[in-house]
Amino acid sequence: QLRLVESGGGLVQPGGSLRLSCVPQRFDLEWHAIGWFRQAPGKAREGIACISVSGDATDYADSVKGRFTASRDNAKNTAYLQMNSLKPEDTALYFCGATPWGGGCSRSRDEYPYWGQGTQVTVSS
Repeated sequence: QLRLVESGGGLVQPGGSLRLSCVPQRFDLEWHAIGWFRQAPGKAREGIACISVSGDATDYADSVKGRFTASRDNAKNTAYLQMNSLKPEDTALYFCGATPWGGGCSRSRDEYPYWGQGTQVTVSS
């Protein structure tokens, strides 16, 4: 089964930064749009960012707009989520998803057939 591997999570103080990475297992990201999602305990999985195949189109949830940036390096077969000005409410398990979609991108989890296991981000002093 095709899957992704996330990394880069950890414990950070409020106001700090982290960069998450998303690497596919046994397929190329080049022809896939990437979505970033998070799930806090007791809450539904939330789509927070996405980036198109070309990288020209991105979309962000209001909760992260201006603080998080999705990017990709197709030559390295890796997608990234740069997270700045982190807040305690950003604490969650973060996932990336991939979909062979040639249009823009979507933050709807229903659009993504391929997932990783997640990486934990904890924002606390």
